[in-house]
Amino acid sequence: MNVELQINNSASPVARFVSWTPSPCRVRVTNPSGVTTATVNLTITGVSAASAGAVVFRSGAAGVFSNSLTLSIPTNGSSVPFFVAGRFGRPSVNNGDVTIQARNGATLVGSVQVMVRIRKNANSLTTGERNRFVSAFAQLNNQGLGRFTDFRDMHTFAGDLEAHGGPAFLPWHRAYLLDLERELQAIDPSVSLPYWRFDQPAPNLFTPDFIGVSDSLGTVHFSNTNPFQFWKTDGVQGVNRRPLNGWNPNTQPGPSVRTEAQTLALGAQFPAFRTMQGNPHGTAHTRWGGSISSINTAAKDPLFFLLHCNVDRLWAKWQRQNGRFNPAQAASYDSNPGNRIGHRLPDTMWPWNGITGGQRPPTAPGGTLAASPCVSAPGLQPQVQSTLDYQGLLNATSRMAFDYDDVQF
Repeated sequence: MNVELQINNSASPVARFVSWTPSPCRVRVTNPSGVTTATVNLTITGVSAASAGAVVFRSGAAGVFSNSLTLSIPTNGSSVPFFVAGRFGRPSVNNGDVTIQARNGATLVGSVQVMVRIRKNANSLTTGERNRFVSAFAQLNNQGLGRFTDFRDMHTFAGDLEAHGGPAFLPWHRAYLLDLERELQAIDPSVSLPYWRFDQPAPNLFTPDFIGVSDSLGTVHFSNTNPFQFWKTDGVQGVNRRPLNGWNPNTQPGPSVRTEAQTLALGAQFPAFRTMQGNPHGTAHTRWGGSISSINTAAKDPLFFLLHCNVDRLWAKWQRQNGRFNPAQAASYDSNPGNRIGHRLPDTMWPWNGITGGQRPPTAPGGTLAASPCVSAPGLQPQVQSTLDYQGLLNATSRMAFDYDDVQF
């Protein structure tokens, strides 16, 4: 007998990625040879090394997860649904480092390798994780000739009012990061965006092998094995970034940057929490000289995306702390109907909606938001409201297939 395990309800290898958020799966008998009954009992478990990812299971869309699951499977080829999720605190380190096995008694009858793909603190990445991320990002840039040009062009003064100054600051940047992350995953599916915790020292991030080391003039230096050494934007080679006023990001948190605890204490209502756009977000930007300190040029620096990944993590953590996933609840978003276009809940967001002219910018670089082989949300032309329920807590179809290492489902 043989069985097939489908992850994210797909037989495709590019869909074999899970997070803390439950992924719908299916199991079916593909070859009933040797079976004489109408059904068989299969036990599904996850097998991995102690240093690798780990998964848990449940039979339905709700209920308690367990380390194994026993299902009665028809032998006529009909599939039976179940759910798998990463075990919180056990993200993967490598692609396929978890094997989901199906056994009939002691006999292994089917297996599939998966990855618990989670956004992690950049300062704690393994060498392999760091190198895969840097390599994929450098390929996306392709010495200034690659797809990254669109992401650079999305974040300029032309699109300032779409991305900043209103309540959609957090939703817009969530979509922006997700779009970039999916493009990176098209290059290397094991990659997730890491985050820079700017309220903590990051000695493993600001190194020649990772995000680079700045000299007194702001020129960022990389090792000769780091593909970021070929980084180019706007036709200009290199990255310009320098810490101001004697600050050392290897040994000190960002000066005057609100801590995580202070940020999460801004208030349980979204209008109060979104003041974090000023501090810690804006303050984390302006502790530097160079391109990262200005809206018009910040996206020229790869560090920008790690900074904003932490901003999004803080929002995700605030949402979890206060239960703010439902756009229909006033506390989850500043839904004033007088908000500027692009900042109201039902509005589609530029540039993914392709709308130009009038109150929108004159161009819309990049096309629609990149699709995922694992999920359909938030859609190719995401609305502001579609970014809130990113884990699918209210509606399973809203999950976006990303999670943070310290934010539970």
